[in-house]
Amino acid sequence: MLSDDQLRKLLRNGEADHVERTRQLADKAKIGEAICALANDLSDRREMGVIFIGVNDDGSCANQDISENMLQTLMGFRTDGNILPPPVIAVRRHILDGCTMAIVEVTPSDNPPLKYNGRVCVRIGPRRGYATAEEERRLTEKRRWGNLPFDQQPVPGATMADLDTLRFREEYLPSAVAPDVLAENQRPLAQQLRAAGFIGPNDVPTAVGLLVCGKDPRDFFPGAYVQFVRYPGTEIGDLVRDQKEISGPLSDVLRRLDEIIDLNISEPADLRGVLQETRPSYPALALRELIRNAVIHRNYENSGAPVTITWYNDRIEILSPGGPCGEVTRENFAQRGLTSARNPALASAAKEMGFVQRFGSGIPRAQKALADNGNRPLEFLIEPNFVHVTVRARP
Repeated sequence: MLSDDQLRKLLRNGEADHVERTRQLADKAKIGEAICALANDLSDRREMGVIFIGVNDDGSCANQDISENMLQTLMGFRTDGNILPPPVIAVRRHILDGCTMAIVEVTPSDNPPLKYNGRVCVRIGPRRGYATAEEERRLTEKRRWGNLPFDQQPVPGATMADLDTLRFREEYLPSAVAPDVLAENQRPLAQQLRAAGFIGPNDVPTAVGLLVCGKDPRDFFPGAYVQFVRYPGTEIGDLVRDQKEISGPLSDVLRRLDEIIDLNISEPADLRGVLQETRPSYPALALRELIRNAVIHRNYENSGAPVTITWYNDRIEILSPGGPCGEVTRENFAQRGLTSARNPALASAAKEMGFVQRFGSGIPRAQKALADNGNRPLEFLIEPNFVHVTVRARP
């Protein structure tokens, strides 16, 4: 957190490549682009970027109301998925020399380029705009590979031949890059893959590249599959109604799981009222959120175990290898808005492809859908090396 003396100096010196001033939060897109540009840190200052809200262009006080709603809106840029990968920001209301303002402090990213709504935003001096091909290349080269999470690290032994480049071009790019940018995109394939974080130094595929666009992710991550078993009763037995192993690139896995959910949900008739009603045993939305969470946030690094879905007559049990990580603990697990992804690049790719609505909202959305449908609350077993969720069928 910057001191008052540091803030005064930044206000006095005017806008630069790491400082922006604005009177009010009138244009959310403008603030989003500014956060994205400061996180990209094209000039490589490696200093905190700052946005002052509630001051005039000359740094004088604009006497604006800095409401809680404004602060919540600003904090939302961390989790709403419009900036990918998610930025590291701190937001606070602050009084400096009698002027109340909102301050957004933006940490330069270790994993540029970041995109706001599919566009790479940069700042050179007071100018903010979209990155050229050359600027995007420079941002990619700024990555600090040793500091990145496992899913963003190159995978030893993998080569470009292990990636399905047609899938990358036809499925991933159109979802991750704004249409107008994609239409004029003349970048070579390797540069596109590098900018997406799918290949690293020496064009070695990264873990996220193999999980999203790999020809066979299990060649490198033996546990990268989902084991689905449906039993006809309420306990594990010799008789199995259905059994499947679901593997492949992330989008294929999630779509096949959606199909399995739809095929296995029953909708018994309720004949107690005047009109016959049908209600599902489980809301599909809740199961999708929980299963997608299990696949995206599992431990791929040092676990060969699959995600398992065990479906009984009265309940579903979902087990995901890997316990809580980062800010998420056993005590605050499932708290709305709290997110600390084990695989941030994989989560970002899932968001870009439309499988994630908002970071940190999956379990709360599932809980609400279950309550609305008449199901009991979720039951969690949180351990250091796995997360186990039990979903009870609607009575």
